[in-house]
Amino acid sequence: MTELPKTPSFSLAGRRALVIGGTSGIGLGCAVALAEAGACVIIMARRKDMLDDVISAMMTAGFTAEGIVADISDIEAMKAAIMEIRPLDIFVNSAGMARHSPAIDTDPAQFDAVMDVNLRGAFFASAAAAKAMINDGRTGSIINISSQMAVVGGIDRSVYAASKHAVEGFTKSMAIELGPHGIRVNTICPTFVRTPLTEQTFSQPARVKWIEDKIKLNRVGEVEDIMGAVQFLASDASTLVTGSALMIDGGWTAD
Repeated sequence: MTELPKTPSFSLAGRRALVIGGTSGIGLGCAVALAEAGACVIIMARRKDMLDDVISAMMTAGFTAEGIVADISDIEAMKAAIMEIRPLDIFVNSAGMARHSPAIDTDPAQFDAVMDVNLRGAFFASAAAAKAMINDGRTGSIINISSQMAVVGGIDRSVYAASKHAVEGFTKSMAIELGPHGIRVNTICPTFVRTPLTEQTFSQPARVKWIEDKIKLNRVGEVEDIMGAVQFLASDASTLVTGSALMIDGGWTAD
């Protein structure tokens, strides 16, 4: 009789996951998705009040969750925090910064603010998570929340797009370096998702029309659209996936 293949497990039971920026929006969705799959989730965020509220809500829902206060832009403090909460099997960086303006009107302070979080913080956080996994002899999954703007351009988004293009570059390089350790490194690239970070964009009718005209599925993204993707990339269902960008863009980049 034919031996049938078995789908690899999506379960994350017994695994420890760190989510940076997990108190709202996409990051919160990622934290809940990992917890739903059985992971013990540690959320790192800057604001203790928001962090305490989210951890309380997750524990009330029956999830295993804890919080740690740290700022991804404070590299040394962030690295120390990651070493303190190890061991880790899963790392998700969802911390993000946006300062949208025409390129000719962008000043160095705006540029530096975005790059400090989206590129510098993401790079060193990913590297710290990888080092923790290697030191503990663990394989794992590193996931950076990138953007469709990592492969296309957008109005008033020169700096933001530049930061996300750079994230794709270091993700591919880290995937090559960390492959021998069994550590996978990937990105999730959403289209415009309704979150506190995008409120300003969705308040502008002209921008909303531009977005709707680009998305082939005729709707913007919701946080729930990201949750299955993070479960997939964190689990054994994606053990041969590394150095990849998972587009969740409603067909925006299909052109």
